[in-house]
Amino acid sequence: MAITSANQLELLQTAEAVAREKMIDPELVIEAMEESLARAAKSRYGSEMDIRVSIDRKTGRATFTRIRTVVEDEVLENYQAELTVEQARQYMADPKIGDELRDEVPPVEMGRIAAQSAKQVILQKVREAERDRQFEEFKDRANTIINGVVKREEYGNVIVDIGRGEGILRRNEKIGRESYRNGDRIRCFIKDVRREARGPQIFLSRTAPEFMAELFKMEVPEIYDGIIEIKAVARDPGSRAKIAVISYDGSIDPVGACVGMRGSRVQAVVNELQGEKIDIIPWNEDVPTFLVNALQPAEVSKVVLDEEAERIEVVVPDEQLSLAIGRRGQNVRLASQLTGLDIDIMTEEDESARRQKEFEERTRLFMDTLDLDEFFAQLLVSEGFSNLEEVAYVELDELLVIEGVDEDNAHELQARARDYIDETNRKALERAVELGVEQSLIDFEGLTPQMISALADDGVMTLEDFATCADWELAGGWTTVDGERVKDDGVLEKFDVSLAEAQDMVMTARIQLGWVDPADLASEEDGDNAEVDLEQTEEAGA
Repeated sequence: MAITSANQLELLQTAEAVAREKMIDPELVIEAMEESLARAAKSRYGSEMDIRVSIDRKTGRATFTRIRTVVEDEVLENYQAELTVEQARQYMADPKIGDELRDEVPPVEMGRIAAQSAKQVILQKVREAERDRQFEEFKDRANTIINGVVKREEYGNVIVDIGRGEGILRRNEKIGRESYRNGDRIRCFIKDVRREARGPQIFLSRTAPEFMAELFKMEVPEIYDGIIEIKAVARDPGSRAKIAVISYDGSIDPVGACVGMRGSRVQAVVNELQGEKIDIIPWNEDVPTFLVNALQPAEVSKVVLDEEAERIEVVVPDEQLSLAIGRRGQNVRLASQLTGLDIDIMTEEDESARRQKEFEERTRLFMDTLDLDEFFAQLLVSEGFSNLEEVAYVELDELLVIEGVDEDNAHELQARARDYIDETNRKALERAVELGVEQSLIDFEGLTPQMISALADDGVMTLEDFATCADWELAGGWTTVDGERVKDDGVLEKFDVSLAEAQDMVMTARIQLGWVDPADLASEEDGDNAEVDLEQTEEAGA
């Protein structure tokens, strides 16, 4: 057909109808029509020509224009879309490089193939516009709850109609053995919205901890208003969950507000989560206190926190062990997720046995190294001495408080301890030299002979080798592998070298070698301090 024979207003009416149906801008549809008509014209007049089509937004008249650009003689390649300055003088006065010569050409006769191609172009552009519109609409709704209707199920994944788009609820994001039929209403959490080649992908979830938090926000007005805050959530979807809350109003009980009158509020959340049992726990900034709350309903006798290792030991009465661990470790696992710490649970009997073993080991150490009888060695351990360095270099008064120890005994104890340490250091240094340790590492301040020997066993022989070490390689640390924390042993960990001390030693070595300029470090610290001061000023102003 010829474009001139069609009702020109029909183009605008078609564009308006398509835009209204797909809920996109009519301008995008008209631009797609212009591009499709331009392609059809190129197939008629020649693909090398630069032909553009403009559709009048009021009358619907399509104008076909051939454009030729003025270029320099030596870069002229496409004779159909380019011309030289000399050639351009035939059509315009004083042509310049970059000027465009525009000539209107007759409308094309669109055959069946050209019309089909034009249709494909328009459909493609409309689909792209529709995808962009969906992405822009849903990207801002991520991390919120949405209601939808189940459309179908594919390989265990549920496709959900969420209004102007579709979301996918994967099988691992469903609670337990949930099953849905077409037409069922469903409430989900928008976990992620991604822009992909086949259109925006909206991923839904019913197992995410944030889903529970949002449900409580809907049921508890105090949470919505910010009076109560949800600090942490841990879930075993479909089975049990723990949620930690804090109130910023002393007159409002956060746990009672979340439970509601006769449990009405929490019961509404439980019903939505297929009967999932929920423990509501008061948040506390003191980690041990918070952990005691998190392990409810079990009773805790003692808590020992290792902040550097992010681990915590919990001692419970013997009869409370199974309750603290929970069925298949569920209770302690949820408490660990809630606090962000690895939790070791032991009974009072186990802890007593461990303490007794440590007492015996320290007693044996003092007996063997200081040539003491068992009773005297036990006195030292009972007073809190755990190693020879403490005995050798402690203030004399701290030894004199031990029953039966006078000044002569104290001096003799310290002399024996220092002699043993000196002899041990001498042997360690000789061994390190035999292994090939260079003097630069031996002279480095902060490393004892025994540390140097341990470094030599690990292949660290020079100051350069030491400077290339990472802090965690020296002090040890923790790595998360497949969701579980794995211990990384440090070369100097047995000497109680902390991560901060390891960082300082490595940086000092790099400065001595000239790898790092101390001035750069000073400027970085000044910048960090300035940022802290600015934050404090803003907080004070607020």
